[in-house]
Amino acid sequence: MNWDAIHRALASWRKGLQRHSAEPGSLTEPSVTTVAEYYAHDPWAVLVSTILSLRTKDEVTLEASKRLLAKAPNPQKLAALSEEHIAKLAYPAGFYRTKAASLKKIAAILLDQYNGTVPADMDALLALPGVGRKTANLVLIEAFDLPGICVDVHVHRISNRCGWLNTKTPEETEMTLRVILPKKYWKGLNALLVLYGQNLCRPVSPFCSRCVIADHCKRIGVEKCR
Repeated sequence: MNWDAIHRALASWRKGLQRHSAEPGSLTEPSVTTVAEYYAHDPWAVLVSTILSLRTKDEVTLEASKRLLAKAPNPQKLAALSEEHIAKLAYPAGFYRTKAASLKKIAAILLDQYNGTVPADMDALLALPGVGRKTANLVLIEAFDLPGICVDVHVHRISNRCGWLNTKTPEETEMTLRVILPKKYWKGLNALLVLYGQNLCRPVSPFCSRCVIADHCKRIGVEKCR
């Protein structure tokens, strides 16, 4: 697999999309990336926004993250809030009550075990309530600039659609990509494929006629395209 060619094509497409957007800055970044940049890649802000982002639209995640982080910019402040108050700030993020409970527990663990800081360690992050591999990888990438492969529905779908691999779950996709994908491309993969999946390589009827990586795609499972 010519990963260099794939990366160049996707990166070039992304730059072109940004350049030809109707208005400056109209190209929407994933909400966690936006939050990370706004809060100078603060690990707590990234962790909070990533948890809120699960099964939630980007625009909802962004506003909920801003509300919650304005009241709880660190674990100490969040620990002082009631679970009900946290849930109110997180609303209408998906499963906001469950996420509020997880964040309350996470804040207590960070204060008790890590002196109020977010650990830069995969196993430690996975041990936190409500934190899965997608969340842990995003925190390592966005907050600590460490190598990780964040696999969401877009990365999982496109990787299998192109025939780069044949996996059943996002976790299996991550583990396979860790073996076959050069490490220099790990961190940026999610940002490229999420944007590509939202705009061109959609779940149903993708825009194959406009695909910049068509030469590297087997169109597995594609029954109808544009």
